[in-house]
Amino acid sequence: MARRVLFRSMTSLTHTLQGSPAMSTDVVSISYQTLISSPSSLEASIEEAFGSHPQALGIILVKDLPPVYPVYRERLLKLAYKFAHLDENVKNKYVDPGSLYSYGWSHGKEIMNGRPDTLKGSYYANPVVDVPNVKPAVKAAYPPIYGDNIWPDKNEISVEGFEEAFKNLGRFVFDVGRQLGSACQPFVSKYLTDVSLSVPELISTQTAKARLLHYFPPSGDSPTAEGGPIDSWCGFHKDHSLLTGLCSAIFLREEAGKEPTAIPSPSPTSGLYIKTRGGDLTKVSIPPDCLAFQTGETLELVTAGKLRATPHCVRVGQTGVGAKISRETFALFMQPDTHQRISESDTFGSFSKKVLEEHYEARVI
Repeated sequence: MARRVLFRSMTSLTHTLQGSPAMSTDVVSISYQTLISSPSSLEASIEEAFGSHPQALGIILVKDLPPVYPVYRERLLKLAYKFAHLDENVKNKYVDPGSLYSYGWSHGKEIMNGRPDTLKGSYYANPVVDVPNVKPAVKAAYPPIYGDNIWPDKNEISVEGFEEAFKNLGRFVFDVGRQLGSACQPFVSKYLTDVSLSVPELISTQTAKARLLHYFPPSGDSPTAEGGPIDSWCGFHKDHSLLTGLCSAIFLREEAGKEPTAIPSPSPTSGLYIKTRGGDLTKVSIPPDCLAFQTGETLELVTAGKLRATPHCVRVGQTGVGAKISRETFALFMQPDTHQRISESDTFGSFSKKVLEEHYEARVI
């Protein structure tokens, strides 16, 4: 899973920001070519994006990606829409309660803003390995983290090629993320409480988790007006990963009897919002040909709070009366193995169990 809701502070934060205009700011960006050829030259940019100064958003863009990236992105995000529109009995074949819905299809199981989240559906998988290579006892202790992937049947009508598309995009994002992790090491090493750690070593192939997201069109009674809640599509939360890779979302207009049509953002206020280190609410746009990487709570813990995860949410904005517009996106959570100590009191495994128990109405094994 790899999302953490801010239950204790979220309500007051939402009310505080609801009447405040969001700022607009340029997000720090770096070139993929520089990331590959000269990562040591990026320390200043990484510090500007991930540092502890008041304007830091905890997010960085990677631009100038290989031409295969937009192909991978468009193919999978359109499959997110198609999977979400399968018959319920078909989708239920790919639900996994044993992993706390952390593999396969999940809808209405996660707790967001204190209630079941029915505004989005998710498909979870590890795009790097299908079956984690860990001891049976470890696998049994952490089914939400070390589960086996569940894939739609290869001939499932309308989602043919789903597994291949998921792995292609997921592995691409993972590889770029690991390169970024290596580039982050000179900056992050100054803040690590355990100097023996390194960012690349904290990113495990065995715990990688990708989340393909379909945000359902808001219903007629949803608060979609411009003055509605900032977090109307996805509540304020932090990711509990080390780093999260994010694709630019696509918006699809649903029309009866036709294939959905890709459209621009339905409102200037629709999309991702981040609260800076200094407390300012900022709307962040990820260009379609870029990847974004965001800091998570695990990075905050391994640096004893010197580097922080930033709260973020997704807003519907005004979509027009009767418009059926969905939002499709993809996130990849990069994180350590469960035995890795990330603070004086927690390993990544024990921390993850606490997070999952906040999110689901069940106790983690």
